[in-house]
Amino acid sequence: MKRLHVNVAVENLDESIRFYSALFAAEPTVRKPDYAKWMLEDPRVNFAIAARGTKVGIDHLGIQVEDKAELHEVYARLKQADAPVLEQGRVTCCYAESEKSWISDPQGIAWETFLTHGESTVYGGAAVVEKAEGACCATRPAKPAVKAPASCCA
Repeated sequence: MKRLHVNVAVENLDESIRFYSALFAAEPTVRKPDYAKWMLEDPRVNFAIAARGTKVGIDHLGIQVEDKAELHEVYARLKQADAPVLEQGRVTCCYAESEKSWISDPQGIAWETFLTHGESTVYGGAAVVEKAEGACCATRPAKPAVKAPASCCA
């Protein structure tokens, strides 16, 4: 079953953790000095916040899948959306090892589709040279295709 992903850039992480913990009636499932994430079942959402010095507000949205079959299904949908898709493959991002692709909607909001394979001790991978336009934790593609999320793995 797929899960909606929301990533919000925040100014004060501790204050935001208190607020969202009360709102969700749950403590974060992941907490780092600059990041927190709630994996909620009701509503089924991966809600993450990051205090990484970027513009406050919704950073990006996404669809998290549970297996390769769902990932291929969602990738096929991206290709039907009539917009450039940045396929990253396996990356380390947001304290997780994932396989992902990115697309921007008509308003310019970045959407990621991803399958998480495990946890990471770092926010972004060491191979990150600069943020790709439209990609978390990637090197810049030859032809930038998608608008970059503001704070993901910068």
